[in-house]
Formats: sequence, C-alpha cells, structure tokens
Amino acid sequence: MYKHSVELDVSKCTGCTTCLRHCPTEAIRIRGGHAVINEERCIDCGECIRVCPSNAKKAMCSKMEHYSHYKWKIALPAPSLYGQFDNLEDVDTVLQGLLDIGFDDVFEVAQAAELVTEYTRLYLKTEGIKKPVISSACPVVVRLITLRYPYLRDNIMPILPPMEIAAMMARKKAQKEHPELKAEEIGLFFISPCAAKVSYIRNGFGNYKSKIDVVVSLKDIYFKLLGAMKKGESPQIASQSGMIGIGWASSGGESSAILNDRYLAADGIENVNKVLDAIENGNIPQLEFVELNACTGGCVGGVMTIENPFIARTRLQSVRRYLPVSLNRLPHDMHYVPEDCYCSELPTYTPISRLSENFSESMRMMAKIQSIRENLPGIDCGACGSPTCRAFAEDLVRGNVDDVTKCKVLNN
Repeated sequence: MYKHSVELDVSKCTGCTTCLRHCPTEAIRIRGGHAVINEERCIDCGECIRVCPSNAKKAMCSKMEHYSHYKWKIALPAPSLYGQFDNLEDVDTVLQGLLDIGFDDVFEVAQAAELVTEYTRLYLKTEGIKKPVISSACPVVVRLITLRYPYLRDNIMPILPPMEIAAMMARKKAQKEHPELKAEEIGLFFISPCAAKVSYIRNGFGNYKSKIDVVVSLKDIYFKLLGAMKKGESPQIASQSGMIGIGWASSGGESSAILNDRYLAADGIENVNKVLDAIENGNIPQLEFVELNACTGGCVGGVMTIENPFIARTRLQSVRRYLPVSLNRLPHDMHYVPEDCYCSELPTYTPISRLSENFSESMRMMAKIQSIRENLPGIDCGACGSPTCRAFAEDLVRGNVDDVTKCKVLNN
C-alpha cells in the first residue's frame, strides 16, 4: 500500500467543493458532508492543502523534538529554505542557525544537487536511453506517470534525487568523523518544502528505500530559525554549494544547469499534465531533457513553505549572485554515474482508470458510464459530490453512489 502524507481533519471540513474542483487526479469526493480522499488516486501534490478555505487538509510531518534518541542529528536543508528569509546575505547564517536550534551537523541538499547535475550530463550521453529524459526530482511527477502515463515510465531518469544523495553522503561523513557512533544513533532529518517528498521518503523510489530517517516541515524549522538567526552571531559553518545547487529550488534551475539547450521546464500541476500529454502523444519538439515541478515556481512553491514562491525565487537570485557556479564537480577522469546513485527498478505502472481486471467487464462498464453520462446535465458543478458528470457516472457504475437522484440539477 502506498503511504500518503496528506490527511483530512473531518472536524474542520465543511463539505465545500473547492478541493474537489482542484484535484488533478479526481481523487476527492464529498460524501456525508465532508471530503473523502481516494488513496489509490492521490498523488500528494498538496493542491487540496493549498486551496482549502477551512485548513482541513494538512501534510503529515514529524517534529524534531520527538527524536531526541538520536545522538547525532544531521539537518538536510532543501535549497528552497534559503528563499524564505528577507535580506539574507549569507547562506551560512541559515546553516549556523540550524546548529543553534539543536542539530549536530548540516549537509546541504544543494551540494548533492550539483553532483546530480553532473550525473545527469553523463546519463544524457548514454546510448539507448529513451528520450526525452524526465527528471525524477519531483515525486508528484513520478507518481503521476506511474498512475496515468504508462508509456512514459521508461523516460524517468533512474538517478536518485538530491535529498537521497545528500543522505548517503552525510551518513558516510558522520561515520568517518565519529566512528564511535552506531548507525542507528545517527539521525538524518530532511527539511521538506512539500508533502510529496514526505510520501517519497515513506515509499521509496521503485525498489529503493529512502535513507532519510525523519522528515520535518520547512514551516516548523523556519519559525525556530527566526529566533536563532536574530542573535547576530558570526556563522561558524561554511556553505558547500554554489549557484547551480541553490538554483534547483526554482523551476528551470535543474534543466538549465545541464548545459544542453534541448530542454523544457514547466511548473504547476496543470502545466505538468499538459506537457506529459504532449510527450505521450508525440506533439512536442525533439528534446533531451524535461524538468517538471508540480508546485508553481518549483520547490519554492511547496505547501510547507512560508513565502510567496515568486518572492522566494527573487530572494534566491540575490543569494546566488555572488556565489561560485558550482563547488561540487566530478573528477576529470570520472565518466560514469556511481552505482549507488542509480535506482535499478523504476516504480511500477498502477492504472487509476481501469474499471475491471476483466476486459469484457471493463467494456460493459464503460458503455454503461457513457449511457448514464448522456442523460446528465454536463455542467460539472460538483453538487453531487463528484468532480465531473463523467466521474459521477463512473461512481454510479462502480457502486460508490446509490442512485442518479444524487444529481442536484436533474432533481431540482
């Protein structure tokens, strides 16, 4: 079973249809006066969290203070964290703040992102790979492909995302510097900007199981950091990432860094769907690489961030201005991607539109859905509790709705 990170607080839900109309996979219904999330369809994009006027949806994250049993706690800050602070002149101020609020060490995900950029350049030169290569950095996009786009599964880049590379490197560093520590005494805390990355860490990538121990919300860490950073002390830690690594926080940052003009970058779940449709239908120019982010603006637009994504993006541009291009390059004689950075098995295709395992039964159900739909008003008002008239007809055929009288327009 896929472990999700978006949950509903029924006591707060008023049964409005806002989330119903915005869910990109039609995973939400209104039943019994409140929303119900279909776990098989949910991709943890966080759109329902973003649009809910009652704050009835939330992302499930851990609290840093609940994990005091780790003797050595390592923070893995996503580069989007830096865009949350106004007038930030030095990334080291944030890194020092993480140490001041209780972490024992910090390893930047931006540092690993620069290595993944190098690996991507090498991977694109590999013969026989299916192109365009689709970035695997956004978990929403990967899950969306496995649910809806079976022919694009082999286009997914099988290289692990930066947060996993960072986790591996951080653990090796800690074990080397502190051999007295046992493996279970080292805790890796990823500071996440979105709910989807929480789900990714819970479920892994194909047959790969995440090496991250705890996921904490960027929002929670932000408010802790505000107090620590106001102390005005000189930072004692030096950032190990450059313009490329921090650029991964915004849409286009990953693809522009691969030094290949034949790329496309799109953000926002609606645009992601349009691009995937175009790739599947062949209605797109010949491309080498496609970077897709479900959140508007990229990771800076995640539902667990604080700042407006466009303001955060502008702040990151100021932070990056005086940084070196990259501080993490591969040796000149290294022309391969390390084996432990690959995922040997991609996620399996799990169709959400299949009506039945039996083909004849599926055809019968499809015909019945079409027949019911022809008698519905076709205005997709959502008053029945289903997002569209077509979805309502399918719910009737599947037995999820009692009868057609649930349509408020027909029975008005």
